[in-house]
Amino acid sequence: SYFGDRSSCVENASTLNVSSSSVPGLISACVAKTPVSCSRSVCRSHTPLMGYSVTSSSAVSSNTVASVIVAVVEGRGLARGEVGMASIDLKNPELILSQFADNTTYAKVITKLKILTPLEIIMSNTACDAGNTTKLFSLITEHFKNVTFTTVQRKYFNETKGLEYIEQLCASEFSTIFMEVQSKYYCLAAAAALLKYVEYIQNSVYAPKSLKVRFQGSEKTAMIDSSSAQNLELVINNRDSRNGHTLFGVLNYTKTPGGSRRLRSNILEPLVDAETINMRLDCVQELLQDEELFFSLQSVISKFLDTEQLLSVLVQIPKQDTVKTAESKITNLIYLKHTLELVEPLKAALSSCNTPLLKAYYNSLEDTRFGTILEKITTVINDDTRYTKGCLSMRTQKCYAVKPNINEFLDIARRTYTELVDDIAGMITQLAEKYNLPMKTSFSSARGFFIQMNADCATLPNGQLPSEFTKITKMKNTYSFTSADLIKMNERCQESLREIYHMTYLVVCKLLNEIYEHIHCLYKLSDIVSMLDMLLSFAHACTLSDYVRPEFTDTLAIKQGWHPILEKIAVEKPVSNNTYLTEGNNFVIITGPNMSGKSTYLKQIALCQIMAQIGSYVPAEYCSFRIAEQIFTRIGMDDDIETNASTFMKEMKEITYIIQNANDKSLIIIDELGRGTSAEEGIGICYAACEYLLNLKAFTLFATHFLELCHIDALYPNVENHHFEVQHVRSSAGNKEKIAYTYTLSRGYTEEKNYGLKAAEVSSLPSSVILDAKEITNRITKQILHRQKSTPEMMKQRAIYHLAMRLVQTARNSRLDPDSLRIYLKGLKKKYEASCPAPGQNDEQQ
Repeated sequence: SYFGDRSSCVENASTLNVSSSSVPGLISACVAKTPVSCSRSVCRSHTPLMGYSVTSSSAVSSNTVASVIVAVVEGRGLARGEVGMASIDLKNPELILSQFADNTTYAKVITKLKILTPLEIIMSNTACDAGNTTKLFSLITEHFKNVTFTTVQRKYFNETKGLEYIEQLCASEFSTIFMEVQSKYYCLAAAAALLKYVEYIQNSVYAPKSLKVRFQGSEKTAMIDSSSAQNLELVINNRDSRNGHTLFGVLNYTKTPGGSRRLRSNILEPLVDAETINMRLDCVQELLQDEELFFSLQSVISKFLDTEQLLSVLVQIPKQDTVKTAESKITNLIYLKHTLELVEPLKAALSSCNTPLLKAYYNSLEDTRFGTILEKITTVINDDTRYTKGCLSMRTQKCYAVKPNINEFLDIARRTYTELVDDIAGMITQLAEKYNLPMKTSFSSARGFFIQMNADCATLPNGQLPSEFTKITKMKNTYSFTSADLIKMNERCQESLREIYHMTYLVVCKLLNEIYEHIHCLYKLSDIVSMLDMLLSFAHACTLSDYVRPEFTDTLAIKQGWHPILEKIAVEKPVSNNTYLTEGNNFVIITGPNMSGKSTYLKQIALCQIMAQIGSYVPAEYCSFRIAEQIFTRIGMDDDIETNASTFMKEMKEITYIIQNANDKSLIIIDELGRGTSAEEGIGICYAACEYLLNLKAFTLFATHFLELCHIDALYPNVENHHFEVQHVRSSAGNKEKIAYTYTLSRGYTEEKNYGLKAAEVSSLPSSVILDAKEITNRITKQILHRQKSTPEMMKQRAIYHLAMRLVQTARNSRLDPDSLRIYLKGLKKKYEASCPAPGQNDEQQ
């Protein structure tokens, strides 16, 4: 069974005054193809819905196929930077509008598009005129190389038309959207172009008052840019994209495609409203405490099909009737009946719950419209018609869906069909007797009825099947074949089926017409099901590990936290560590040898922050978080051949992006910076970047191998130094020393020297090379020390310079009262005097 062509009763089509005659202008508009677009002609009817089978809810993998179409438009002149977006998922009838001001990097647009993973992006032809492409267009084409680009004439981006469309198509329940979007011209313009285009490619129109329309600003969720999502492996594993070792994989125990989609979008866009997060956490807590509620809810939720997809197909009206549209409409009605029959069990499961959110869901299910629709369906459709697996049984369900005595001709056609099926079975039995072979009737959607037989080649006369059988295929000892008579009977069968479907379709259309006004309660249902599914998934993840409920304060404090993904991979539980950042202590520098655990620790903090902000429990003994409005990461040492960026350029781009976009409520994680250039320049860049970030109230964690950077804590009171401890173990022979990693975080910076050489010793590098390296290192160190011996005059200048720097810093950033300031300045004076050697004194006293 498939969710085939979008269809729904045709009588309504006239009310939508969108005729196909208005489309040619749209087609001719799609001339300016970009170099990136897949050079597919736009005049195609691509239907991603075809062949998408709504199987049992466990088959969540099917929802990963891209099916979102997005229209993007940008203001011109003074309004440049104001961007409007409209997107619709072909599997979910929800139009999402957003409009926001973005800066010249267009970070918000790119991030939003990455989250949507579009199948196709529509832009105005003026944005990509040859030789005059806009920066936004260039950036989008650069980031989305495998997405189809379509350009349509600017006139289709018409905000007045957009508002008209929304008034026509928006379900009454969501009508408050008008207030929100009336003056948001850019997202209305994008909506106009998008809806026109979707109706054209789908060859169907949306039924009036049938869409859910939602305005989504960028304020209600935290922003995680796409490279951070990739670095943290939120939804895709960097080594193997099919691997489930991601945050999504750790938390995904969802049972429905809708629940899985919701979890994915929440991980990529966590909430920033503490009240909403706590409501979710209350639900998870209740599900964990009440085992009966957990299991009863889980068993009902797992029976739901893809409700959003079902709704999407129901609200579209085909422009032409075909056998396929008829058959798919009947299938959808059976799915709808199956879905509505689950409302009562879901209500029963929720009846005893206590938390406000679950109570609100229970009250939403009290909606009488669910009962009304089911009643209308059961007057026409047989009570025992239901969603089944297997193409023949589903075909039978569709044939006998409508009750007898509703349409006389339908009853006659069904009798004919039954007789034909009986005749086919009888004919195959006769053939089996005639040739004395173990034949049995089989069915497949592609071949119809055919004959199957398990037999060894040796048992056949002359080792061959009789000549009247054709289209013979053999798999091991199973023969599949047919005969000329059987092909004719199949054709008659198909004809009689077409007749049945046609007449059933007429009955179904009439029924759907009566149902339409009530159908919007299904939006509520799909919302409830996907949310409950996600919350159940969180509770399930908690039962498998000792997670704890997070609190929200102005402090980031994690007691004995560990890395959730590492826990899933590792044989034994990862080493846990503490984290503590406050507004007065908001910058932590982390040092330690290679492989001591710095990167894992940094990622762990970001992952815990995201888990807390989506309403999940967190892997720790206790945790409190300050809500982060943005999460930035600078991790990894890769170069990018595709964009011709060296390691260093990539680092610079990433740190530039952080500096341009970070604010006081950000969480910033930097895992090494300035490693792609010389040590002096690297330290300089690190120092400058740290000083810039230190002036923000953002929480920053900075891992580095540049130990010179650790001394910044002398200048800035809000800097803390931490390091990962290692132990030196003598091997049993007693001649070699090995490093034992403890993966434990301690205060202060690392005392380890030459740990790069020690790491090299562990590798299989030849001992002669290592000895050579040690000797060269010692010589260079001596040379550097020798060069650093400077004249008293130079030392005096350096002391003056350092004093001046500290005085400037004090003037800029001091929060000391006059007395403390006086003491601090006296201290500086002493330091300065100690640094200025008396004539003839050895410079090494410095």
